[in-house]
Amino acid sequence: MPSDGTAGSRWGVGALDNAVMPITRRLRAPVVLPCDETCSVQRDAVVDIDEQGRLGYCGPRATAPEPDADTVVRDCPGLLMPGLVNTHAHTPMTLLRGMGGDLPLLRWLREVVWPAEARLRPSDIRAGMQLGSMEMLTAGVTTSAEMYFAPESVADAVLEVGSRVVIASAVIDMPDLGGLGGWQGMVDRISRWIDSDGLRFGPGERVELAYGPHSAYMLPTEALCRISEQARERGALVHTHVAETAEEDAEQRRSHGSVPRMLAELGVLEGRFLAAHGVHLDDTDIAVLAEHGVSVAHCPGSNAKLASGTARLVELLRAGVPLGLGTDGPSSNDDVDLWEEVQFAGMLARLREGDADAVRASELLLAATRGGARALHRSDIGALESGRWADVVHLDLDTPAFVRGSEATDERILSNLVWAAGAECVRDVWVAGEQVVDTGEPTRVERDTVLKSARAAARRIEG
Repeated sequence: MPSDGTAGSRWGVGALDNAVMPITRRLRAPVVLPCDETCSVQRDAVVDIDEQGRLGYCGPRATAPEPDADTVVRDCPGLLMPGLVNTHAHTPMTLLRGMGGDLPLLRWLREVVWPAEARLRPSDIRAGMQLGSMEMLTAGVTTSAEMYFAPESVADAVLEVGSRVVIASAVIDMPDLGGLGGWQGMVDRISRWIDSDGLRFGPGERVELAYGPHSAYMLPTEALCRISEQARERGALVHTHVAETAEEDAEQRRSHGSVPRMLAELGVLEGRFLAAHGVHLDDTDIAVLAEHGVSVAHCPGSNAKLASGTARLVELLRAGVPLGLGTDGPSSNDDVDLWEEVQFAGMLARLREGDADAVRASELLLAATRGGARALHRSDIGALESGRWADVVHLDLDTPAFVRGSEATDERILSNLVWAAGAECVRDVWVAGEQVVDTGEPTRVERDTVLKSARAAARRIEG
């Protein structure tokens, strides 16, 4: 497996040393949610960040180590928590918002989306990704798993805005994309890029590379097997759509019973595998996913808008399937606000089960943070724990959503956060210890400039 380092890469610093480093910044807050396995609520707590942008101590101030004389201490009135993790997105599609908004999935893709995407230039994709990255960061979403074309443009946009991304370069077998060298050429380009720049690179390892086969119904089995083999050799994630609609994979279901069973028979589920959507899964499918350690990106908002159905959230969680939340594309959702997905996921699961206690606020919060990291098969993001990257979000508790503020009980703090709060409560955001949102505004890019570029690209695409 190649090194994660990127010496000589045009994207900058690669993997960092995990040795204990001096603490350079300490954040203090009345409430800290580390999103540990028990979803504990820490009172009068601190979060320490070292000079490489990783987390040190996180816990009550009373038991915190003494800071160094040159440690910068900042009081954050409100709540500190890890950045949210969006486990499935096509964020450059911010440019296509509102196009074909009343069509079902397959017609929407074939009649609207794919023709529009054929007109995209790399500069358009960069503009759309910048807009979406800025939108996510200001909502407290620090990491997104993207499946799209022109991955270099996606990486450039993310590094400029300052967020974190897992880029699953899209692989699809379509005649209109023959200029990309067919699916073989797409796969080879991903492998060469990983071999050249490493699996993760950029300041604070902000970019991770992955393989993005669109789906089992858009690729031959030969492609799926080759992608799986190439990914396992490099320790890379395979991120693909699975069982999103009832109609999409009829041929595969006739031959194999289901797509998960087909992928298992092909040996494709070995290694790091993320199944997006997973709406139409039966008990056997869920057991197959659990057996192979396959994770699911649950996208309740997009699935509801496109009338695709809703995933069996409760059954997936109870089976031990790693589960994160995703927004899907911002032209099918139509935003990249993961707070809405947290609420949608909970409401739809309770409605499906007919049980108001089917899924708790703590489970929903963890699905958007720690669970999202687990769904990406990563242990370096998604929680405020020593050694993980310092992706931290500061929320304002002085809002109507938190009527009792920090005085509320632990249970009520979690309930307010999940059911009442949202992007409007986000004040500050740090990624790898660097502040990228300050009082609700991005620090690296100008909001008006990003929006102007995205509007120009959208205007050109629509002709």
